[in-house]
Amino acid sequence: MAAAPEVLEEVLEELRRLRARVPQLTGALAVGLDGLVLAQDTPGIDPESVAALTTTARDLAVQLAEAAGHGDFRELLVRGGHGYVATYAAGPAAVLTLLAPDRVPVGRLHLEGRRAGARIGELVEARAPAPAKAPAKQPRSAAKAGPARARTARTPRATTTNPRTTTRTTTES
Repeated sequence: MAAAPEVLEEVLEELRRLRARVPQLTGALAVGLDGLVLAQDTPGIDPESVAALTTTARDLAVQLAEAAGHGDFRELLVRGGHGYVATYAAGPAAVLTLLAPDRVPVGRLHLEGRRAGARIGELVEARAPAPAKAPAKQPRSAAKAGPARARTARTPRATTTNPRTTTRTTTES
C-alpha cells in the first residue's frame, strides 16, 4: 500500500500524540496490511521485524475470529513476561501496534489504542488510492469442497420434574 507522504506524516504525528497520552508506551507503529511500515516511533526496536510479525499475528487473529464466529478483527493483546504487545485495527487497510511494559494500565492502553487506531484508519483511508475492482470469487473446486455441513437449531434437552420440590429443571449444553 502506497500512502502519500503527507498521510504518513499525519500518521506519525498521531503516534506521537498517542505516546504523549500514554507515557508508559515504549513503542508504536502503524503497519499496512501488506506488512510495510507506514509510520513508527519504536526506539531500540527493529520496526520492520515487528511489522512483519504484526501482520502475521493479525492474519491469524482474523482467521481465529472468523472460525469462532466472532466477526471482524478488532484487536489482539499479547502479554509477555515484561509487558504487552497490543494490535488494533486501523481501518480496512492498516493496523496499529503498541508496545508497553507490564506496569501500563491496560484499560488506558485499550482506550487510547482504539481511538488512535480509528484515527489512523481515517487518515489512511481518506487519502488512499481507489482500490482496483476485485476479481469475482471462484467457487471452491469439488475436490477441495468436501461435504457440506448444515447448521441445526439448538433444542433444549429433556425437561424433568423433581417430585420433592415440584420445580422444573431444564438443562442445555
